[in-house]
Amino acid sequence: MERHQVALYLGALTAGALVGWAVPAVGPGLELAVTPVLAALLYLTFLQVPAAELGRSLRDGRFLAAVLVVNFVVVPLVVAAMFAFLPAEPAVRLGVLLVLLTPCVDYVIVFSGLAGGSSRRLLAATPLLLLAQLILLPGLLLLFLGAELAEVVEAGPFVEAFLVLIVIPLALAWLTQAWAARRAAGRRVAEALGTIMVPLLAVTLLTVVASQVPKLDRDLGQVVAVVPFYLIFLVVMAFAGLGVARLFRLDVPAGRAIVFSGATRNSLVVLPLALALPGTLAIAAVVVVTQTLVEVVGMVVYVRVVPRLLTRRGE
Repeated sequence: MERHQVALYLGALTAGALVGWAVPAVGPGLELAVTPVLAALLYLTFLQVPAAELGRSLRDGRFLAAVLVVNFVVVPLVVAAMFAFLPAEPAVRLGVLLVLLTPCVDYVIVFSGLAGGSSRRLLAATPLLLLAQLILLPGLLLLFLGAELAEVVEAGPFVEAFLVLIVIPLALAWLTQAWAARRAAGRRVAEALGTIMVPLLAVTLLTVVASQVPKLDRDLGQVVAVVPFYLIFLVVMAFAGLGVARLFRLDVPAGRAIVFSGATRNSLVVLPLALALPGTLAIAAVVVVTQTLVEVVGMVVYVRVVPRLLTRRGE
């Protein structure tokens, strides 16, 4: 599964689309499963980051500065340049903002590693990226949308997402690590859990897509209209990430990780926030999931292209 994980993820996306299209009645039930599945996925992600590694990551000043700059300075500027050209529908704009303004913390590690990026550094920066985006996202939405529309994004879902998707999985991961450090049984459990990361991510992708595809019928035109913006974002961020990596004079693996971090977005984690929006903004969730479909295919291209943009000596 490790060797063929990209094909597995593409297959999961395809299967999810087929299930959602063929059996639309399953959508509401699968939608309820999205948050628990994401929480489990992030628990396994955090389990791969030893608590001591988190402390060391905070001392990796140049990499952390680069990852924060590319995600919270460069990305908002790129989104601002596209914003005036987005479809006028407020819910569509909100969905695009939710997903493009939040950096990925899960499969970015996989794709970056496949391209020779420093997955270890990205993995260690994951809790910081999650915390930063949840703190900054409300202010960014206010900046782009103004007070009137930003008021519909209540604090409650953000607090719930922080607790369910960050605090609880992180605490459980640290408890599991402590158990593994003291008991052989704990080590065996931790190792066994590490082997289900790939299938769990595939299940997550299938669940997310299948839960949202039934909603496409009535909004297909508006959703298709945002696809070019997602494609443009991927192209622009490849070169913007490269520029940031060079600005901070990072080594090649760290530079590749920065490119992937800037380009991949947090569609899976912000989906529960989109699902919590009022019914009049329901299309925002479909807009978020559409970005996942575009991005995973884009990452297959990135895995081939990024090593050519940032090469080691002798490559």
